[in-house]
Amino acid sequence: MSFPLSDLTSSLRVPPGPVDLGAIDTNGAPGFDGDKKDGETALLALAPGLEDLQERLFAEGKSGGRRNILVVLQGMDTSGKGGTLRSTVGLVDPQGVRITSFKAPTREELAHDFLWRVTKALPEVGLIGVFDRSHYEDVLIARVRSLAPAEEIERRYQAINDWEADLAAEGTTIIKCMLHISAKEQKDRLLARLDDPTKYWKYNPGDVDERELWPHYQEAYRIAIERTNTKVAPWHVIPADKKWYRNLAIGTLLHDALQSFDLGWPKADFDVDHERQRLNDEKPL
Repeated sequence: MSFPLSDLTSSLRVPPGPVDLGAIDTNGAPGFDGDKKDGETALLALAPGLEDLQERLFAEGKSGGRRNILVVLQGMDTSGKGGTLRSTVGLVDPQGVRITSFKAPTREELAHDFLWRVTKALPEVGLIGVFDRSHYEDVLIARVRSLAPAEEIERRYQAINDWEADLAAEGTTIIKCMLHISAKEQKDRLLARLDDPTKYWKYNPGDVDERELWPHYQEAYRIAIERTNTKVAPWHVIPADKKWYRNLAIGTLLHDALQSFDLGWPKADFDVDHERQRLNDEKPL
């Protein structure tokens, strides 16, 4: 049985106006009627098309093209940014992907505007870039933890909109995703790490401290999404309690973006018949 995914992308896109994250079911599967097995099958079915489209984008970039894709993944700890990368971006040729994981800014990065370090990490033409966390940390944790003055946080929303608009004008398609997980699911995933010695390395005691600020983070996300949900760089809220649905959603968004490019193959910039003749006429080596 096949499941059409045409409604999935539109179901995840945040409409203009006020945002109510509490009204979005973190355990839902909008735009998809199947179960876990169906979702995993649907994601695998996307793989050949994703691989072909990504190779076409890469080829276009090597032949004078100017388009690329930037996937922005944001979410609370354990929401599954790493799992998403393995399950979706892992379906395409790694040569055509640039993944950047942003941590706390270094001293050098703090000496520049907050967009400096993300600008340096942008994908080249023809590539799919992925930001595991991003410039949005500078209006999320920075807001919750008061890491910058209120007027600076306020300035950053418009700075982000202007920066993303410039990227879009230059040929970058931006796919912004909030991986929306519930507090209960996060707690279960943290406990699961403590129950498995092979996962201790993934556990950070600081995550428990951040849980105490859960309502503040939800408010920071709400404001950020409302203020930066633009036509050229819209937000998508991805229910992330179901890992299989989260992966299918990101894979579908990426596939739809690539498909919208209507990518062909670059024309040869040489005489094909002449080159064939040269090879056929060459002396044995």
